[in-house]
Amino acid sequence: MSVRRLASEQPASFAFTPENLAWAEKQTQKFPAGRQASAVIPILWRVQEQEGWVSEPSIRFVGELLDMPFIRVLEIATFYTMFLLAPVGRKAHIQVCGTTPCALRGAGELLKVCRSRIHAEPFHISANGDLSWEEVECLGACVNAPMVQIVPDTYEDLTAESFNTLIDDIEAGRALKPGPQVDRFTSTPLGGQRVLVSAELYDGSMIGQGAGLAAAKEAIAARAKAAEEAKAAEEAKAAEAAKPAVETKVDPAPAKDPVAPAVKVQAEADKDKVPNQVDQSKPASDPSVRPDAGTAEIPQSGKKD
Repeated sequence: MSVRRLASEQPASFAFTPENLAWAEKQTQKFPAGRQASAVIPILWRVQEQEGWVSEPSIRFVGELLDMPFIRVLEIATFYTMFLLAPVGRKAHIQVCGTTPCALRGAGELLKVCRSRIHAEPFHISANGDLSWEEVECLGACVNAPMVQIVPDTYEDLTAESFNTLIDDIEAGRALKPGPQVDRFTSTPLGGQRVLVSAELYDGSMIGQGAGLAAAKEAIAARAKAAEEAKAAEEAKAAEAAKPAVETKVDPAPAKDPVAPAVKVQAEADKDKVPNQVDQSKPASDPSVRPDAGTAEIPQSGKKD
């Protein structure tokens, strides 16, 4: 790719025509105060439309118009290959893409045509002043490689023969047909479109008939039904809650037997447990009620008789 530099020979000055100056000032008004630099690309484009290329004086003019440093405008002008930095042919400046897809598809043959028919070196004008050329990086039409750009249009699917024909048409002033130079539209297959070709797809007769639309309608209907059922359930619940409370008769609990006195209960319980309880009806002097009744007396010596 050629180095992007300003041409060695430059005009003394640059000025917009009154019409273009008024147009440029309107462009700056599209942006907030202090942000007028956002209009730099369209204004540089208008410079090129007026002069045919972007010169150093025009870059300085745009910087002053937009209150931008010269170097910032220069960076933009040299970055984008759409801006031409040297005088070009009166009728066309041809930009040949030389990056990988185009190189693999025959860009080298297109460069040979440029060198033989226009000039041996890029950025030089042909002998009759009509044409000039340069090699550039990718122009975004890789699927239709190889291709060239004649600003603002692209010409794709070229061969050496069709490129020569294109140059003949430019020099003769004939109308050009941008896009693929073979039998296809944009990037459809060679020979024309092969899918979605039925007329019914475009006459409106199939509107609303797609399976996807039918599924969407069913889903919408299901959601509506669910919403109605939920609403009915809420209304029924609210109506139930609004009903007056009904008193419920409760049968009284059966009367419980009086609790026996604790003493009587304990006595009945102990009657069987302590059968040898002292008989209270006999006097204490009665030997039968003595605590040691029924035990044998043992002498103090510890010996039995």
